[in-house]
Amino acid sequence: MAEAQPGRFGSQSIPHRAGTGFKTAHADAILNDSYRTGFLEVHAENYMGAGGHPHRILTRMREDFPLSVHGVGMSIGSPRGIDPDHLERLKTVVDRYQPGLVSEHLAWSTHDDAYYNDLLPLPYTDETLAHIVDHIDQVQNRLKRKILLENPSTYVAFSQSTIPETLFLDEIARKSGCGLLLDVNNVHVSAVNNGFDATSYLKSFPLERVGEIHLAGHAEDVDDTGAPLLIDAHDRPVDDAVWALYAFVIRQTGPLPTLIEWDNDVPEWPVLKREAQLAEDVMKNEGERFLLGARHG
Repeated sequence: MAEAQPGRFGSQSIPHRAGTGFKTAHADAILNDSYRTGFLEVHAENYMGAGGHPHRILTRMREDFPLSVHGVGMSIGSPRGIDPDHLERLKTVVDRYQPGLVSEHLAWSTHDDAYYNDLLPLPYTDETLAHIVDHIDQVQNRLKRKILLENPSTYVAFSQSTIPETLFLDEIARKSGCGLLLDVNNVHVSAVNNGFDATSYLKSFPLERVGEIHLAGHAEDVDDTGAPLLIDAHDRPVDDAVWALYAFVIRQTGPLPTLIEWDNDVPEWPVLKREAQLAEDVMKNEGERFLLGARHG
């Protein structure tokens, strides 16, 4: 099985369908299934090596499916700026596979020479806004393409913040020309953890800038005071509350590329497929069928 070379694949847009996060263990099941998932998405950092088995498998999948590349390590909110070596590795992945979408997180994960295994939140201020726009400009200019920026899942809010999150994201997109990736599970997790209404948040979200939606499962816990605490775990099916919020969004936007994320305790392919099929049902019926109980039908 040949490995992909730069320019081998033509650019292929992501359809307004449901896709799934790709795991190499699912490759044969996906290829042999009569159900054709709308697209596959991979974490860029898993393919920053020069070659080997992961690239051989992804090359085979890219021949049959559109691809979205999702970054988790750019640390686009870091005050120290973009790591040029990381950006070059990302460019190599993008040039190699010509994905239909490239996305990153509104977060930071590095400080000086330390790298954290978390996507950490930011204060929403004019100063933060300016340096994030500058960082996105660097990334888009080097990749020579528009990227999408994902809203975070948060567990605390900064008292220094002076700009509402939805307006902050809108301003980033307006000033940089990037699009937005709306993670509906992140909205629900943040709303429960920080005590705001998720539907009101979505009503103020700049939905016209959204190029992709993420859906995922979350874990339930309690904090030190006994209050509910949700963890963005990506280790279980999408929760009914998140499906309801997704249906609300789709009624406003119509179908959009929608990814089922499942990164921990990954199940067999049929489980992911069922989640993707439900997302397609919601899109096809603009949310109405879900409200009638399709989640358990």
